[in-house]
Amino acid sequence: MSTVIQVENLCKSYRLGVIGGGTLRADVSRWLAKLRGRPDPTLQIGQEHHARLRGQEFKALQDVSFEVKQGEILGVIGRNGAGKSTLLKVLSRVTAPTSGEVRVKGRIASLLEVGTGFHPELTGRENIFLNGAILGMTKGEIKTKFDEIVDFSGVEDFIDTPVKRYSSGMYVRLAFAVAAHLEPEILIVDEVLAVGDVEFQKKCMGKIEDVSRGGRTVVFVSHNMDAILRMCSRTMLLKGGNILIDGDTRRAVAEYSAMHATQLPVMDLRSATRTSHARMKAKFTEIKMTSSEINSAWGMAYGRPLGFEVTIESECVLSGLELGISLFTATGSEITSNLSSHAFTLKNTEPGTHVFKAVYAGLRLVPGSYCVQLGLRSEAGFEDFIPKACEFEVLTSELSSKHMTDTFRGVLVPDVSYEFK
Repeated sequence: MSTVIQVENLCKSYRLGVIGGGTLRADVSRWLAKLRGRPDPTLQIGQEHHARLRGQEFKALQDVSFEVKQGEILGVIGRNGAGKSTLLKVLSRVTAPTSGEVRVKGRIASLLEVGTGFHPELTGRENIFLNGAILGMTKGEIKTKFDEIVDFSGVEDFIDTPVKRYSSGMYVRLAFAVAAHLEPEILIVDEVLAVGDVEFQKKCMGKIEDVSRGGRTVVFVSHNMDAILRMCSRTMLLKGGNILIDGDTRRAVAEYSAMHATQLPVMDLRSATRTSHARMKAKFTEIKMTSSEINSAWGMAYGRPLGFEVTIESECVLSGLELGISLFTATGSEITSNLSSHAFTLKNTEPGTHVFKAVYAGLRLVPGSYCVQLGLRSEAGFEDFIPKACEFEVLTSELSSKHMTDTFRGVLVPDVSYEFK
Protein backbone atom coordinates (compact mmCIF):
# COMPACT_ATOMS: atom_id res chain seq x y z
CA MET A 1 0.00 0.00 0.00
CA SER A 2 1.18 3.49 -0.80
CA THR A 3 1.91 6.15 1.82
CA VAL A 4 -0.74 8.89 1.92
CA ILE A 5 0.48 10.84 4.99
CA GLN A 6 4.13 11.41 5.76
CA VAL A 7 5.23 13.55 8.72
CA GLU A 8 8.90 14.30 9.40
CA ASN A 9 10.30 16.11 12.45
CA LEU A 10 7.07 18.06 12.99
CA CYS A 11 7.15 20.77 15.65
CA LYS A 12 4.44 23.24 16.60
CA SER A 13 5.06 26.00 19.14
CA TYR A 14 2.95 28.84 20.52
CA ARG A 15 4.00 31.98 22.35
CA LEU A 16 1.83 32.46 25.41
CA GLY A 17 -0.10 35.71 25.76
CA VAL A 18 1.98 37.84 23.40
CA ILE A 19 -1.03 39.28 21.57
CA GLY A 20 -4.77 39.01 21.86
CA GLY A 21 -5.86 41.65 24.35
CA GLY A 22 -9.19 41.74 22.59
CA THR A 23 -8.67 45.18 21.05
CA LEU A 24 -5.81 47.09 19.45
CA ARG A 25 -6.09 49.65 22.26
CA ALA A 26 -5.54 46.95 24.92
CA ASP A 27 -2.47 45.59 23.09
CA VAL A 28 -0.96 49.10 22.76
CA SER A 29 -1.63 49.84 26.46
CA ARG A 30 0.07 46.60 27.45
CA TRP A 31 3.09 47.37 25.24
CA LEU A 32 3.49 50.93 26.61
CA ALA A 33 3.27 49.71 30.20
CA LYS A 34 5.97 47.15 29.51
CA LEU A 35 8.27 49.85 28.09
CA ARG A 36 7.80 51.96 31.24
CA GLY A 37 8.34 49.02 33.60
CA ARG A 38 4.78 49.19 34.92
CA PRO A 39 2.24 46.41 35.58
CA ASP A 40 -0.03 45.28 32.76
CA PRO A 41 -3.08 47.60 32.95
CA THR A 42 -5.34 45.04 31.26
CA LEU A 43 -4.89 42.39 33.95
CA GLN A 44 -7.56 41.71 36.52
CA ILE A 45 -6.66 41.16 40.16
CA GLY A 46 -5.14 37.70 40.65
CA GLN A 47 -3.82 37.32 37.10
CA GLU A 48 -0.18 38.15 37.88
CA HIS A 49 0.82 34.54 37.32
CA HIS A 50 -0.47 34.65 33.74
CA ALA A 51 1.48 37.86 33.17
CA ARG A 52 4.73 36.10 34.09
CA LEU A 53 4.01 33.49 31.41
CA ARG A 54 3.75 36.08 28.63
CA GLY A 55 6.22 35.48 25.86
CA GLN A 56 7.12 31.98 27.02
CA GLU A 57 7.10 29.28 24.36
CA PHE A 58 4.74 26.33 24.62
CA LYS A 59 5.63 23.30 22.47
CA ALA A 60 2.43 21.52 21.52
CA LEU A 61 4.28 19.04 19.25
CA GLN A 62 7.95 18.10 19.43
CA ASP A 63 9.86 16.27 16.69
CA VAL A 64 6.92 14.07 15.61
CA SER A 65 7.53 11.66 12.70
CA PHE A 66 5.27 8.93 11.30
CA GLU A 67 3.67 7.55 8.13
CA VAL A 68 0.12 6.41 7.36
CA LYS A 69 -0.65 3.91 4.59
CA GLN A 70 -3.65 3.97 2.29
CA GLY A 71 -6.72 2.26 3.81
CA GLU A 72 -5.33 2.35 7.34
CA ILE A 73 -7.31 3.48 10.40
CA LEU A 74 -4.82 5.22 12.67
CA GLY A 75 -5.95 5.83 16.23
CA VAL A 76 -4.51 8.77 18.17
CA ILE A 77 -4.91 8.77 21.95
CA GLY A 78 -3.48 10.70 24.89
CA ARG A 79 -4.48 12.84 27.82
CA ASN A 80 -5.86 16.35 27.36
CA GLY A 81 -3.04 18.64 26.23
CA ALA A 82 -0.97 15.82 24.74
CA GLY A 83 -1.08 17.41 21.26
CA LYS A 84 -3.76 15.32 19.53
CA SER A 85 -5.94 18.17 18.24
CA THR A 86 -2.90 20.23 17.26
CA LEU A 87 -1.63 17.32 15.17
CA LEU A 88 -4.96 16.99 13.36
CA LYS A 89 -5.11 20.74 12.69
CA VAL A 90 -1.65 20.59 11.10
CA LEU A 91 -2.64 17.58 8.98
CA SER A 92 -5.83 19.39 7.92
CA ARG A 93 -3.85 22.55 7.07
CA VAL A 94 -5.89 24.56 9.58
CA THR A 95 -2.61 25.69 11.12
CA ALA A 96 0.96 25.65 9.81
CA PRO A 97 3.81 23.77 11.51
CA THR A 98 6.57 25.74 13.22
CA SER A 99 9.13 23.39 11.68
CA GLY A 100 9.23 20.02 9.99
CA GLU A 101 7.46 18.70 6.93
CA VAL A 102 3.98 17.28 6.30
CA ARG A 103 3.17 15.59 2.98
CA VAL A 104 -0.41 14.52 2.29
CA LYS A 105 -1.53 12.68 -0.85
CA GLY A 106 -5.23 12.99 -1.60
CA ARG A 107 -8.30 15.01 -0.70
CA ILE A 108 -8.87 15.55 3.04
CA ALA A 109 -12.19 15.86 4.88
CA SER A 110 -11.80 17.02 8.49
CA LEU A 111 -14.23 16.91 11.37
CA LEU A 112 -12.29 18.64 14.12
CA GLU A 113 -15.14 20.20 16.08
CA VAL A 114 -18.89 20.57 15.85
CA GLY A 115 -19.86 22.30 12.62
CA THR A 116 -16.39 22.61 11.13
CA GLY A 117 -16.76 24.28 7.73
CA PHE A 118 -20.44 25.08 8.18
CA HIS A 119 -21.85 28.57 7.72
CA PRO A 120 -24.43 29.18 10.49
CA GLU A 121 -26.69 31.36 8.33
CA LEU A 122 -27.02 28.75 5.58
CA THR A 123 -29.46 25.87 5.67
CA GLY A 124 -28.42 22.25 6.03
CA ARG A 125 -29.03 21.74 2.29
CA GLU A 126 -26.84 24.71 1.36
CA ASN A 127 -24.06 23.61 3.72
CA ILE A 128 -23.95 20.17 2.14
CA PHE A 129 -23.26 21.76 -1.26
CA LEU A 130 -20.82 24.25 0.30
CA ASN A 131 -18.79 21.50 1.98
CA GLY A 132 -18.80 19.42 -1.17
CA ALA A 133 -17.46 22.35 -3.18
CA ILE A 134 -14.71 22.90 -0.57
CA LEU A 135 -13.74 19.25 -0.96
CA GLY A 136 -13.50 19.69 -4.73
CA MET A 137 -16.70 17.84 -5.63
CA THR A 138 -18.80 18.88 -8.60
CA LYS A 139 -22.44 19.84 -8.14
CA GLY A 140 -23.51 16.68 -9.94
CA GLU A 141 -21.43 14.48 -7.64
CA ILE A 142 -22.93 16.13 -4.57
CA LYS A 143 -26.46 15.65 -5.90
CA THR A 144 -25.91 11.91 -6.32
CA LYS A 145 -24.88 11.64 -2.66
CA PHE A 146 -27.38 14.15 -1.26
CA ASP A 147 -30.23 11.78 -0.31
CA GLU A 148 -27.81 9.31 1.27
CA ILE A 149 -26.24 12.09 3.38
CA VAL A 150 -29.59 13.39 4.61
CA ASP A 151 -30.86 9.90 5.42
CA PHE A 152 -27.71 9.06 7.39
CA SER A 153 -27.81 12.31 9.38
CA GLY A 154 -31.47 11.93 10.36
CA VAL A 155 -32.19 15.67 10.01
CA GLU A 156 -34.40 15.47 6.91
CA ASP A 157 -37.20 17.42 8.63
CA PHE A 158 -34.83 20.34 9.22
CA ILE A 159 -32.70 20.23 6.07
CA ASP A 160 -34.00 23.63 4.91
CA THR A 161 -33.54 25.26 8.33
CA PRO A 162 -30.43 27.43 9.01
CA VAL A 163 -27.93 25.30 10.90
CA LYS A 164 -27.51 27.99 13.57
CA ARG A 165 -30.84 26.71 14.91
CA TYR A 166 -29.64 23.10 15.09
CA SER A 167 -28.80 21.44 18.39
CA SER A 168 -25.17 20.38 18.85
CA GLY A 169 -26.18 16.78 18.17
CA MET A 170 -27.94 17.66 14.88
CA TYR A 171 -24.97 19.81 13.89
CA VAL A 172 -22.41 17.05 14.32
CA ARG A 173 -24.65 14.40 12.70
CA LEU A 174 -24.96 16.41 9.53
CA ALA A 175 -21.28 17.44 9.58
CA PHE A 176 -20.13 13.82 9.92
CA ALA A 177 -22.56 12.62 7.25
CA VAL A 178 -21.17 15.19 4.79
CA ALA A 179 -17.53 14.42 5.59
CA ALA A 180 -17.98 10.65 5.32
CA HIS A 181 -20.19 10.47 2.21
CA LEU A 182 -18.40 12.88 -0.13
CA GLU A 183 -15.66 10.30 -0.60
CA PRO A 184 -12.46 12.03 0.55
CA GLU A 185 -9.26 10.01 0.24
CA ILE A 186 -8.44 10.89 3.88
CA LEU A 187 -10.98 11.34 6.69
CA ILE A 188 -9.79 13.07 9.89
CA VAL A 189 -12.10 12.78 12.90
CA ASP A 190 -11.49 14.41 16.28
CA GLU A 191 -13.45 13.70 19.47
CA VAL A 192 -16.73 15.08 18.14
CA LEU A 193 -18.81 11.92 17.94
CA ALA A 194 -19.37 12.11 21.71
CA VAL A 195 -21.94 14.82 20.97
CA GLY A 196 -24.25 12.43 19.15
CA ASP A 197 -26.51 9.87 20.78
CA VAL A 198 -25.51 6.23 21.24
CA GLU A 199 -27.34 4.95 18.15
CA PHE A 200 -25.75 7.57 15.92
CA GLN A 201 -22.28 6.86 17.33
CA LYS A 202 -22.78 3.21 16.41
CA LYS A 203 -23.69 4.25 12.84
CA CYS A 204 -20.59 6.46 12.69
CA MET A 205 -18.29 3.63 13.77
CA GLY A 206 -19.74 1.41 11.07
CA LYS A 207 -19.33 4.14 8.47
CA ILE A 208 -15.69 4.72 9.42
CA GLU A 209 -15.02 1.01 8.98
CA ASP A 210 -16.77 1.10 5.57
CA VAL A 211 -14.61 4.07 4.54
CA SER A 212 -11.46 2.12 5.40
CA ARG A 213 -12.62 -1.01 3.59
CA GLY A 214 -13.14 1.16 0.51
CA GLY A 215 -9.41 1.89 0.44
CA ARG A 216 -9.59 5.31 2.09
CA THR A 217 -7.57 6.41 5.12
CA VAL A 218 -8.90 7.47 8.53
CA VAL A 219 -7.12 9.29 11.35
CA PHE A 220 -9.28 8.90 14.44
CA VAL A 221 -8.87 10.69 17.80
CA SER A 222 -10.97 9.47 20.72
CA HIS A 223 -11.00 8.98 24.49
CA ASN A 224 -13.29 5.99 23.97
CA MET A 225 -10.88 3.06 24.29
CA ASP A 226 -13.52 0.53 23.24
CA ALA A 227 -13.92 2.32 19.90
CA ILE A 228 -10.14 2.55 19.45
CA LEU A 229 -9.70 -1.17 20.17
CA ARG A 230 -12.53 -2.10 17.83
CA MET A 231 -11.50 -0.05 14.79
CA CYS A 232 -7.76 0.65 14.88
CA SER A 233 -5.09 -1.93 14.18
CA ARG A 234 -2.46 0.73 14.83
CA THR A 235 -2.53 3.49 17.45
CA MET A 236 -0.28 6.40 18.43
CA LEU A 237 -0.08 7.41 22.09
CA LEU A 238 0.95 11.04 22.55
CA LYS A 239 2.34 12.53 25.74
CA GLY A 240 3.60 16.10 26.10
CA GLY A 241 3.73 16.60 22.32
CA ASN A 242 5.85 13.48 21.74
CA ILE A 243 4.97 10.04 20.37
CA LEU A 244 5.22 7.64 23.29
CA ILE A 245 4.02 4.55 21.38
CA ASP A 246 3.29 4.00 17.68
CA GLY A 247 2.19 0.46 16.94
CA ASP A 248 -0.10 -2.24 18.30
CA THR A 249 -3.38 -0.79 19.54
CA ARG A 250 -3.71 -3.06 22.57
CA ARG A 251 -0.25 -2.09 23.77
CA ALA A 252 -1.00 1.62 23.33
CA VAL A 253 -4.34 1.35 25.14
CA ALA A 254 -2.78 -0.64 27.98
CA GLU A 255 -0.10 2.03 28.42
CA TYR A 256 -2.73 4.79 28.31
CA SER A 257 -4.82 3.01 30.96
CA ALA A 258 -1.71 2.52 33.11
CA MET A 259 -1.05 6.27 32.95
CA HIS A 260 -4.48 6.88 34.49
CA ALA A 261 -4.25 3.97 36.91
CA THR A 262 -1.26 5.60 38.59
CA GLN A 263 -3.14 8.88 38.87
CA LEU A 264 -6.60 7.99 40.14
CA PRO A 265 -8.84 11.03 40.25
CA VAL A 266 -8.97 12.55 43.74
CA MET A 267 -11.19 15.36 45.04
CA ASP A 268 -10.18 17.39 48.13
CA LEU A 269 -13.37 17.86 50.18
CA ARG A 270 -12.04 20.22 52.84
CA SER A 271 -13.45 23.28 51.06
CA ALA A 272 -16.47 21.54 49.48
CA THR A 273 -19.92 23.16 49.76
CA ARG A 274 -21.75 21.76 52.78
CA THR A 275 -25.18 22.15 54.34
CA SER A 276 -25.60 24.63 57.18
CA HIS A 277 -26.73 22.03 59.77
CA ALA A 278 -23.52 19.98 59.66
CA ARG A 279 -22.01 19.43 63.13
CA MET A 280 -18.46 18.73 61.84
CA LYS A 281 -17.32 16.58 64.78
CA ALA A 282 -16.26 14.35 61.92
CA LYS A 283 -15.92 15.45 58.33
CA PHE A 284 -15.11 14.21 54.86
CA THR A 285 -11.67 15.25 53.59
CA GLU A 286 -11.22 13.35 50.34
CA ILE A 287 -12.97 11.14 47.79
CA LYS A 288 -11.18 8.98 45.25
CA MET A 289 -12.60 7.03 42.32
CA THR A 290 -11.24 3.48 42.43
CA SER A 291 -12.91 1.94 39.37
CA SER A 292 -10.80 -0.83 37.93
CA GLU A 293 -10.65 0.72 34.47
CA ILE A 294 -10.60 4.50 34.16
CA ASN A 295 -10.57 5.94 30.63
CA SER A 296 -10.28 9.61 31.54
CA ALA A 297 -10.21 11.85 34.58
CA TRP A 298 -13.40 11.08 36.53
CA GLY A 299 -14.58 8.86 33.68
CA MET A 300 -15.21 5.16 33.22
CA ALA A 301 -16.45 2.87 30.46
CA TYR A 302 -19.97 1.46 30.58
CA GLY A 303 -20.21 -1.85 32.42
CA ARG A 304 -16.99 -1.46 34.42
CA PRO A 305 -17.01 -1.81 38.22
CA LEU A 306 -17.71 1.42 40.12
CA GLY A 307 -15.96 2.15 43.40
CA PHE A 308 -15.14 5.04 45.71
CA GLU A 309 -12.69 5.52 48.56
CA VAL A 310 -13.77 8.18 51.07
CA THR A 311 -11.47 9.62 53.75
CA ILE A 312 -12.94 10.88 57.03
CA GLU A 313 -11.31 12.79 59.90
CA SER A 314 -12.83 12.48 63.37
CA GLU A 315 -12.08 14.89 66.23
CA CYS A 316 -13.42 12.67 69.00
CA VAL A 317 -14.87 9.25 69.73
CA LEU A 318 -18.16 8.82 67.85
CA SER A 319 -20.66 6.01 68.34
CA GLY A 320 -23.00 4.55 65.76
CA LEU A 321 -21.17 6.10 62.80
CA GLU A 322 -22.83 5.61 59.42
CA LEU A 323 -21.76 6.69 55.93
CA GLY A 324 -24.29 7.47 53.21
CA ILE A 325 -23.47 7.53 49.49
CA SER A 326 -26.03 8.56 46.87
CA LEU A 327 -25.68 8.75 43.09
CA PHE A 328 -27.61 11.29 41.02
CA THR A 329 -27.89 12.06 37.33
CA ALA A 330 -26.76 15.45 36.03
CA THR A 331 -30.41 16.57 36.08
CA GLY A 332 -30.82 15.70 39.78
CA SER A 333 -32.66 12.35 39.55
CA GLU A 334 -31.61 9.93 42.26
CA ILE A 335 -30.18 6.65 41.00
CA THR A 336 -29.26 4.87 44.23
CA SER A 337 -28.86 5.68 47.91
CA ASN A 338 -27.02 3.49 50.40
CA LEU A 339 -26.00 3.57 54.05
CA SER A 340 -23.11 1.63 55.54
CA SER A 341 -25.56 0.52 58.26
CA HIS A 342 -27.01 -1.88 55.67
CA ALA A 343 -23.76 -3.81 56.08
CA PHE A 344 -22.56 -2.78 59.56
CA THR A 345 -22.67 0.03 62.11
CA LEU A 346 -19.55 1.12 63.98
CA LYS A 347 -20.19 1.24 67.72
CA ASN A 348 -17.21 3.48 68.43
CA THR A 349 -14.92 5.36 66.06
CA GLU A 350 -11.64 6.58 67.48
CA PRO A 351 -10.30 10.10 66.72
CA GLY A 352 -8.09 10.37 63.64
CA THR A 353 -8.24 9.51 59.94
CA HIS A 354 -10.42 6.70 58.63
CA VAL A 355 -11.10 5.38 55.13
CA PHE A 356 -14.37 3.91 53.80
CA LYS A 357 -14.33 1.90 50.59
CA ALA A 358 -17.58 1.34 48.70
CA VAL A 359 -17.80 -0.92 45.64
CA TYR A 360 -20.98 -1.22 43.55
CA ALA A 361 -21.48 -4.65 42.03
CA GLY A 362 -23.64 -5.03 38.92
CA LEU A 363 -24.65 -1.37 38.71
CA ARG A 364 -24.75 -0.53 34.98
CA LEU A 365 -25.14 3.23 34.68
CA VAL A 366 -26.05 4.41 31.21
CA PRO A 367 -23.54 6.74 29.48
CA GLY A 368 -23.80 10.28 30.82
CA SER A 369 -22.80 12.52 33.72
CA TYR A 370 -23.42 11.72 37.40
CA CYS A 371 -22.67 13.25 40.78
CA VAL A 372 -21.98 11.74 44.21
CA GLN A 373 -23.64 12.93 47.44
CA LEU A 374 -22.03 12.10 50.80
CA GLY A 375 -23.58 12.06 54.26
CA LEU A 376 -22.06 11.20 57.64
CA ARG A 377 -24.00 10.79 60.85
CA SER A 378 -23.55 9.41 64.35
CA GLU A 379 -26.01 8.65 67.11
CA ALA A 380 -25.90 12.39 67.94
CA GLY A 381 -27.12 13.36 64.45
CA PHE A 382 -25.62 14.53 61.15
CA GLU A 383 -21.90 15.19 61.33
CA ASP A 384 -21.24 16.19 57.71
CA PHE A 385 -23.25 16.42 54.51
CA ILE A 386 -21.94 17.33 51.01
CA PRO A 387 -24.65 17.55 48.32
CA LYS A 388 -22.15 17.34 45.44
CA ALA A 389 -18.86 15.75 46.49
CA CYS A 390 -17.69 14.94 42.95
CA GLU A 391 -18.88 14.40 39.40
CA PHE A 392 -17.95 11.57 37.05
CA GLU A 393 -18.89 10.42 33.56
CA VAL A 394 -19.81 7.03 32.15
CA LEU A 395 -18.47 6.80 28.61
CA THR A 396 -20.10 5.05 25.66
CA SER A 397 -18.76 1.78 24.34
CA GLU A 398 -19.71 -1.06 22.02
CA LEU A 399 -21.01 -2.91 25.09
CA SER A 400 -23.33 -0.04 26.02
CA SER A 401 -24.79 0.23 22.51
CA LYS A 402 -25.62 -3.49 22.53
CA HIS A 403 -27.13 -3.81 26.00
CA MET A 404 -28.42 -0.38 26.99
CA THR A 405 -32.10 0.13 26.25
CA ASP A 406 -33.20 2.93 28.58
CA THR A 407 -32.06 5.05 31.47
CA PHE A 408 -32.72 3.83 34.99
CA ARG A 409 -35.91 5.08 36.63
CA GLY A 410 -36.63 5.21 40.35
CA VAL A 411 -34.24 4.39 43.18
CA LEU A 412 -32.08 1.30 42.83
CA VAL A 413 -30.60 -0.76 45.65
CA PRO A 414 -27.56 -2.47 44.09
CA ASP A 415 -25.22 -4.82 45.91
CA VAL A 416 -22.76 -2.52 47.71
CA SER A 417 -19.78 -3.80 49.70
CA TYR A 418 -18.06 -1.64 52.33
CA GLU A 419 -14.64 -1.74 53.93
CA PHE A 420 -13.58 0.44 56.85
CA LYS A 421 -10.12 1.04 58.22
